[in-house]
This record gives sequence, C-alpha cells and structure tokens, in this order.
Amino acid sequence: MINYFRERLWFVYSILAALSWGAWGVLSKFVSADISPFENHFLFTIGILFTLPFIIRKCRVIELTTKGILWGILPALLAITGNICVYRSFELGGKASVVIPFTNLYPVVTILIALVIFREKLSWKNGIGILLVLPAIVLMSGQYGITDHPCSFFKNRELGIWLLFTLVAMLFFGLFSASQKVTAGYLSGSWSFMGFIISSVIFTTVFLALGLVDFDFSQTTWWAGSLAGLLDGLGVLFIYLAYRAKGKASQVSSIASLLQQVFTVVLAIVFLKERLSLTGFAGIGMAIAGAWFLLKDRKMSDS
Repeated sequence: MINYFRERLWFVYSILAALSWGAWGVLSKFVSADISPFENHFLFTIGILFTLPFIIRKCRVIELTTKGILWGILPALLAITGNICVYRSFELGGKASVVIPFTNLYPVVTILIALVIFREKLSWKNGIGILLVLPAIVLMSGQYGITDHPCSFFKNRELGIWLLFTLVAMLFFGLFSASQKVTAGYLSGSWSFMGFIISSVIFTTVFLALGLVDFDFSQTTWWAGSLAGLLDGLGVLFIYLAYRAKGKASQVSSIASLLQQVFTVVLAIVFLKERLSLTGFAGIGMAIAGAWFLLKDRKMSDS
C-alpha cells in the first residue's frame, strides 16, 4: 500500500499545483485588467519571495552543478517570455476568446516533447486521457465562442500578428513545462524552485531599470497581486516536486493544466458568483474522465 501511494505521489503534487494555480486564476481577475505584464511580473516576484524562508534552508550548495544552474534558470525565462507574448497578443488586437483557449493548449507541446525527445511511453488508457484532456481545457477556458460556433467565430475575426504571438506563447509555455522535467533531473525540488525565483528577480530588475513598472498601485492591487504571485510560485514548486516524484511530463502537464481549469471554475462560482454553462459542465466531466485515464496503468518507468 505504501508503494502504491509512493508511485502516485506525482499525482498529489500535480493536484496541489493545479489548486494553487486555480486560486491564482481567480485572484488574477482582480488585478490583470489594471496593470501591465511588467507590473504583473513585479507583483509576482514580490509574492514569490515570501517562499524564500521555507525554501532556502533546504538548498545545499554541495548539490549544485553547472548544468543544474543553467537548467534552473531556463524555465522562468521561458514562462515569463510566454506571459509577455500573451499580453502583446492582446495589445495587437487578440481577443481573450481566442488567445486563452489556444495558450491553454500548451500541454500539446509538452506531450510532443515528452514522446519524441524524452521517449516517454504511455498506455492506451493514458492516450484516451490525453484525447479527453485537450478539448476539456478549451471547454473550461471560460471563452466558449470558439466552441459554440467555430466556423462563424473564425470567419468574423481577422487573423494578424496577434495570432503569431499567441502561438509563440503556447510554444513557450509548453517548453516551460517540459524544461521543468529536465531541471528536476539535475536539481532538487528546492534548488529548482530557487532557480526560478532568481530568474524572476533578474527579469524584475531589468523591468525596473528600463522604467517599465509604474508603482501607482492601489492597496488592493498590491495585496491581491502579491498573493497571486505567491500562489503561482507555489504551483511551480509543486510541479518540480511532481517531476522529482517520477511524474511523466505528458501526464503532469496535462493533469495540472486540466485541474487548474476545474479549480478556477469552481472557485469562481463560489467566490465570484459566476455561472457555469452546459459547455463548462461538459468540460468538467471530460476533465474528470481524462484525469482518471491518465492515472491508470502507469507501470512503465520513465526514460
């Protein structure tokens, strides 16, 4: 029984990551419309720094390697670049109803990397789970125009450079998720997360030096933005721990992204009094079924 739970510890960490990111998704609704991506990242960094007292004491210098340091910094660079591309897409005319569902499909990139580069092996049940997960992510994105009338949806929208930024963001988010798997192979969960924090601080310093951050925040924005950053950071930490617990990139990224949507929807209903359409309920049903299939028959070891 102990071995049973130990082998599925990656799933527990994936759920915790999804819960953290789900809460972050609700909080971000309060601040994202009032601040720029650079200011958003500044508040994210403020929030994530609150985890230092709990992380730094577990970081041992003897565990560091040159490859570990390089891979520890890379994921944050990918994630932050992806976020900037999303906001740039909005600035160039991209609609949330298209941008959000597309970027939420970043597990497609991670899955391809996992299968082709990491040589991960999945059972047929895992394959069914992935086929259920991807449309479920779109259905629960909160932007249903793309699913209700897809033909008229795209017909009424002019494709432009914003779409390129959207696709680049999806690519970077997928690379970010896959790179975490590699980082966890070179560093402990604590050091992996420390590398992420250091990278975030470097980016924040550059943004401040370039004068891209306006400090004219309301008190609510300060607290909500910082708390959102803390929750977002904890989600990253749990993903690292999921990979350290031998989770497969194709499964961890899919489940974390999927359940994040579920938790965001549930929390939005409870705290923001939002309503869920039939499309959303269908997405939740597919999400539960997909997570179950992804958890089954995980007997083959990672490559």
